[in-house]
Formats: sequence, structure tokens, C-alpha cells
Amino acid sequence: MGDNREGMNEAIKLRNLTLGITGASGAIFAVEMLKMLETDERVSKVNLVASDSALRVMAEEMAIGGRNGLVEKILGQPSVKIQHHVDANIGANIASGSYPSDGMVVLPCSMGTLAGIANGMAQSLIERAADVCLKERRPLILCVRETPFNRIHLRNMQLAADAGATIFPVMPTLYNKPQTTQEMAAQFVQRVLAHIGLEQAGAYQWQSDEAL
Repeated sequence: MGDNREGMNEAIKLRNLTLGITGASGAIFAVEMLKMLETDERVSKVNLVASDSALRVMAEEMAIGGRNGLVEKILGQPSVKIQHHVDANIGANIASGSYPSDGMVVLPCSMGTLAGIANGMAQSLIERAADVCLKERRPLILCVRETPFNRIHLRNMQLAADAGATIFPVMPTLYNKPQTTQEMAAQFVQRVLAHIGLEQAGAYQWQSDEAL
């Protein structure tokens, strides 16, 4: 019988993740993501970066206003796990490849942020942290949010994908019959987390009905 202890250790490895939030519509998805990461015991650290545009969208869509106390406003309580960085702080830990990160999710990802990442601009902390993920060959999930796509958007998605990013458009499912926008957002976030090996308990899984 083979020794599977290495696989067991990998399964319980604690994750250090980065969540970038940009100014595309869909703040509810970011809020649901942060809540799930906070309660997931497999995640030891979350580095949160919200752009100025993201803060404005949060205020408009979720009535969550201001940079100060952002994490507490989202979760309803302080967090020892989540560290909030200002997007202009390019000297933050996640701006360096020497910092031990296990990957990054940008949710939602605006077309402007996509362009900056795809073309290696690194003009903000979100763009720089994403650039670090690409150069260090770490998972980078870009949950793009725009419609319709023009050729520039499509070209930038191709560039980012060629560099190693996963393009994961914000497309909520309907087959699980969600009753609220929060349910729709939660299901999408669960799919994103499953993609990076953080399957969530109670997440909907499609089961075909052969009787139909």
C-alpha cells in the first residue's frame, strides 16, 4: 500500500490568499468571498486590497462606505485573519515575490484592472500583487465583469490567460434555483473557491435526473 501522508499534508495545508476588489459592478460577490474566507479554517491569512473605485461601488451597491474599518463593516466584527491594504501602498507584503502567498483572486475584476495586469503595468497594489502571482507561477483568478466585450477586452483576457491567469467571468448559475441575489453570489463564490481547492460545505453540486 502506498504512503499517502504527503497527500494528507497537502489537504490540510493552511492557505495565505489575496483578494483584490476593483470598481466593476458586483460588490456583493466580493462581500460573499470575504465572508467565506473568514470562516474557512483552511485559510490562515487574507490580504485584502480594494481600489478607490471599488470603495465607491461598495457604497453605492451595498451601503458600505469608507476605507476605515472596511473589514469590520463587511463582516460585522473585527478580524484577526484579514489584513486590509490601501491600493496605493506598493510597498505592502504582497508586492514582493518573497512573500509566501498561495494565490490571488480579483473579484470583481474591472476591464481597467484586467488591462493593467495583462500588460504588466503594476501601477497599483492590486496590479502589482497580480503581477507577482504571474511571475512566481502562483494561481491568479480574474473574475472579469463587463458586457459586451470589445476586442480590447478580449485581447487583454487572452494576454492574461497566456501569462498564466485563469479568466473566470462573473456568471451566476440559475440551475440551483437561487431565491435571492445573495444566494446567486454565494454559489458563484463557492465555484471560484472550489477551483483553487477550497470546496465549501453545502455548495450546490449538479446531479442529473435520468428520469427526465
